[in-house]
Amino acid sequence: MNPGYPSSPGRTRVDVAVVGAGIAGLYALHRFRSRGLTVRVFEAADGVGGVWYWNRYPGARCDVESVDYSYSFDEDLQQEWDWSEKYAAQPEILAYLEHVADRFDLRRDIEFGTRVTDIRLDESSLTWEVDTDTGSRVTARFVVLATGPLSNANTPAIEGLDTFAGRLLHTSAWPHEGVDLTGQRVGVIGTGSSGIQAIPVLAEQAARLHVFQRTANYSVPAGNTALDDDTRRAQKADYARRRLSMTSGGGSPHRAHPKSALAVSEEERRAAYEQRWQLGGVLFSKTFPDQLTDPAANKTARLFWEEKIRAELDDPRVAELLIPRDHPIGTKRICTDTNYYRTFNRENVQLVDLRATPIERIDAGGLHTTGSYFPLDALVPATGFDAMTGSVAKIAITGRGGRTLNEAWAEGPVNYLGLGVPGFPNLFNLTGPGSPSVLANMVLHSELHVDWVAEAIGFVDGRGANALEARADAAAAWVAECAERASGTLMTRANSWYLGANIPGKPRFFMPFVSGFGVYGEIIAEVAAADYKGFDLLDR
Repeated sequence: MNPGYPSSPGRTRVDVAVVGAGIAGLYALHRFRSRGLTVRVFEAADGVGGVWYWNRYPGARCDVESVDYSYSFDEDLQQEWDWSEKYAAQPEILAYLEHVADRFDLRRDIEFGTRVTDIRLDESSLTWEVDTDTGSRVTARFVVLATGPLSNANTPAIEGLDTFAGRLLHTSAWPHEGVDLTGQRVGVIGTGSSGIQAIPVLAEQAARLHVFQRTANYSVPAGNTALDDDTRRAQKADYARRRLSMTSGGGSPHRAHPKSALAVSEEERRAAYEQRWQLGGVLFSKTFPDQLTDPAANKTARLFWEEKIRAELDDPRVAELLIPRDHPIGTKRICTDTNYYRTFNRENVQLVDLRATPIERIDAGGLHTTGSYFPLDALVPATGFDAMTGSVAKIAITGRGGRTLNEAWAEGPVNYLGLGVPGFPNLFNLTGPGSPSVLANMVLHSELHVDWVAEAIGFVDGRGANALEARADAAAAWVAECAERASGTLMTRANSWYLGANIPGKPRFFMPFVSGFGVYGEIIAEVAAADYKGFDLLDR
């Protein structure tokens, strides 16, 4: 701690205040402490884990293989932890993160049950004053927002929702003690990732399950399996795969086919798609390098997918409803499921097409569409998140001249490299807009960002300066570059939450960096190597 930094009465002085104790926040605490910095982490939940603390709905599971969805910063940690499944479920991921917190003694610097409400810049000292809902207050040289891109739940504004007398269970706030829905009439609103994971499990419990779908999504079976000792030993002997992951498009070691989908024979193309199908999940969208840039190449993937899904369904009319027609495959994140499509073959499951018969209202006993009334004992909004910016927007962050971050981002998130914001010196946002974010493996992405911020802090201190601030021209150029890169793909053809399309009134702004995790890593490394080109180094 630099003793020259003032602090208001009643405030503790720290080098870094971190908001959030999920994957990024935990590593940030460990990494910054290892540099000798004083750190305070604020976490609204009563435990670590972030999204994996809150999202306990039935079937919640990661869509990145367990061996890849884990920290790479400590070799002993990699060797000692045993994953039980190819795709870990929520309880196991949470147990892993709790293990990390305990192993590195992280809890002593985390204030749980504490929500950050205000973050204000003191322009005279270039420090930040952080206030919380519990009265805890700090003055920090640096603020790191590790709130996560998928942590602010989106609850639909449906007339009468608050009058429903049954169990109302949003997937992102599932009761920690669990819920027994055996023999009940259950409705699920939404067929995005959380709905697709929960529906097969709920169908096994419910007497009757009504699935209310507005927009069909592409999903690929996970092909999940238990991991035996031989598999785990082989994985632990091959953690060199991390080098491939850090240079890949999505933060995993799997590489796309070297040729265009249109440059190979039908036999070779189908074999490549079949191999990815057996691998399971989201990586199907990265089978060929041009799947998300060439409509004709994308069509080959869609037709293969459609053939697979039609074979799963008994009723062709249901198949027509479950096959997306409004976006190219992969332009919304492909979901990862276990028996999702087969669930609609069950007699106790009904798919309700909300495009044909929209929801009108909800009353104490159930849900009205324009076509029918559905009596319900439990209602599950699986309606996702105000993604990328929603959690940051809930905090009153005030920078230079009294301008808030929400004001600065009123027309969309303007930042440089997805890390720094003009007018907000020494404030860094992790894994959000302007970075690969949800298009990449979030564990390795978190490590990449935290490592970069840690080195940036070292650069500031090494130069005897006080702050690093993104320049407005650099941010404008970065936003334009991200938009240009996105426009060269098919990604903007989907009305997705990447654009904020699921939130009424939110500016339509394609938020992630689309050109790949490895490319992005090279860019931010080059900026750092050039003495943080695009940032101003500031003294008080």
